[in-house]
Amino acid sequence: MSEHHKSKPEHIRVDMIAHDKSKPEILRAEIVAESRLFKVESLHLKFSNGEERVYERMRGGNRGAVMVVPMLDAHTLLLVREYAAGTHSYELGFPKGLIDPGENAFEAGNRELMEEAGFGANSLVPLKQVSLAPGYFSSRMDILLARDLYPEQRIGDEPEPLEVIPWPLNRIDELLARPDFTESRSISALLLAQKWLAEQGNERP
Repeated sequence: MSEHHKSKPEHIRVDMIAHDKSKPEILRAEIVAESRLFKVESLHLKFSNGEERVYERMRGGNRGAVMVVPMLDAHTLLLVREYAAGTHSYELGFPKGLIDPGENAFEAGNRELMEEAGFGANSLVPLKQVSLAPGYFSSRMDILLARDLYPEQRIGDEPEPLEVIPWPLNRIDELLARPDFTESRSISALLLAQKWLAEQGNERP
């Protein structure tokens, strides 16, 4: 990179972070690659200091996604084990999926919970909306905590039945150490749920 295009980092105090910083202007946007599932979009951007760059990103369908941390009881959460094509392995994680047209995050979360774990929830608590690699993906996911479960099974689109595994809260460190519990969103969901439960006075035994 030439000296002209190098820039020094700005050191800013936490309490001085600007929430109204001007976004780069999109000069041109075009789809440069497309498959059945994905669209790659090229963005020609102009930043507030006059610099121009071309970025590529995976363009989402603006539907959003949801992940649910189900609490079987006050001391046990539920995991599902399913095949992950990206790593060609079976991974432990939480029920998740896209929000269907006409659904909100809570409706989608309850549906996915029924399809993947065989339970519905009388209570769904929003924990946080997260993104995955925001430099490349525009999609966002709502993470919900599900409590007061009741048995209800719906048919989903999984190619094989998912394994549903009750996991004690007092064995979270063991779960985090497992080589088949690696998805960053599941790890984030677990820690967010643990934090919320602790704040409610439900610390791990």
